[in-house]
Amino acid sequence: MYKTYWNGVGCSAAGQLKVIDDAIHDGVDILSLSLGGPFEDPDTLHVVAKGIPVVYSAGNDGSNAQTVENSSPWLLTVAAATMDRSFPVVITLGNNDKFVAQSFAISGKTSSQFGEIQFYEREDCSAENIHNTVKGKIVFCFFGTKFDSEPDYYNITKATSEKGGIGVTLPKYNTDTLLGDTLLTLPIPLVAVDYEITYRIYQYIKENDGTPKVKISLTQTTIGKVSAPKVAAFSSRGPSYIYPGVLKPDIAAPGVTVLAAAPKAFMDAGIPYRFDSGTSMSCPHVSGIIAVLKSLHPKWSPAALKSAIMTTALTNDNNGMPIQANGKVPKIADPFDYGAGVVNPNMAADPGLIYDIEPSDYFKFFNCMGGLGSADNCTTVKGSLADLNLPSIAIPNLRTFQATTRTVTNVGQANARYKAFLYPLLMTVDPPVLVFSKEKKVQSFKVTIKATGRPIQGDYSFGSLVWHDGGIHWVRIPIAVRIVIEVIYSKIS
Repeated sequence: MYKTYWNGVGCSAAGQLKVIDDAIHDGVDILSLSLGGPFEDPDTLHVVAKGIPVVYSAGNDGSNAQTVENSSPWLLTVAAATMDRSFPVVITLGNNDKFVAQSFAISGKTSSQFGEIQFYEREDCSAENIHNTVKGKIVFCFFGTKFDSEPDYYNITKATSEKGGIGVTLPKYNTDTLLGDTLLTLPIPLVAVDYEITYRIYQYIKENDGTPKVKISLTQTTIGKVSAPKVAAFSSRGPSYIYPGVLKPDIAAPGVTVLAAAPKAFMDAGIPYRFDSGTSMSCPHVSGIIAVLKSLHPKWSPAALKSAIMTTALTNDNNGMPIQANGKVPKIADPFDYGAGVVNPNMAADPGLIYDIEPSDYFKFFNCMGGLGSADNCTTVKGSLADLNLPSIAIPNLRTFQATTRTVTNVGQANARYKAFLYPLLMTVDPPVLVFSKEKKVQSFKVTIKATGRPIQGDYSFGSLVWHDGGIHWVRIPIAVRIVIEVIYSKIS
């Protein structure tokens, strides 16, 4: 483990580079970097060239588009997703209506008796406005309109506790992510309530002629009772504004309400662990999976390991439905939310086919795209960025049609036959069937993607190419295409 963040200094580019160099010198097998940055640079390219996989966080600036960081093609960039673990509590109103919410309510008076509700409107619900009138009561905050930034949950709860309150309920549009990462140390429960339920509690308060009351049960831990995984609302989204021809993020992994060990400086009340959320938590999940894959397949390159992770990813949740993406507007997830999908370790161990890349191909890419060399370097690069043998395809400026080539290596049974399946874009693959043998382990194919006949300046459309061997192997890569017409403005003389 290497330290890159220092008090008063932060996480400098020079500090990151020093850590990377030290890691190479120490002979690490995998480099896991839960870091972000405002720009892309080649610092990690020489790491991959030495056969060391580099895993990076995608960033926590979602759910707006073009917020993904660390989008260089040699990196494995990880988004964050929820797990099927939840921490439900039961809210019981004075009229005996019951609702399920989320909380770390592990102790307190609220579970054994009803407490009077102290009601606060949006503009009054802040730590500064919590006074002694909350003593023995449960604070309920109501926000009549959607807030652009979330309230200061922790300090509101802390102030309530200091003034003698016994609990706080606050609205949240998405209760998959619990309120903060230090809540285990709060002496009173902070309850995250779905906004629709919040409004029903608000109606109860307004309609109650006497004193409105509420009771909050102790937290339970349940597994498999909620739809999961979902892409976290905070997880940064593609496309990359620096490299739009590289589909990012690559993969999603558990990164919401993760229980992990905490260093001494971050311990709360001496507790050596804490719940935390972020792509900094999802990144090491993937790094650990790569460690397992690397032990199973020690000769695989970083690109091969990345391919195995991506081509076997999940796109359906635990109910068999398309994975959802939380955000300002919840929706079905697409490749700019989770890349190829959510990591599936068991399937990644036996991917069937891999998309491998020589480090020299990355150097050609960076010389042309990043200005590492002179402009003459670009003229020596054969093909286009779309032909870089990534386990994904991104075309940000499709006008009529574009053909791109990919090469796959069979790492499954020696004699295998794979058939192509295309969804749902207007595209073809040649040849549509790949036949492998002991003598022929590597095959290339061409994918041709066509624009629709509509004269529209379009948004991105998404699809996938799947190679299936008729058995357990479904080798899938995501595709993102944006149609761009050549002339969109009238010429003015």
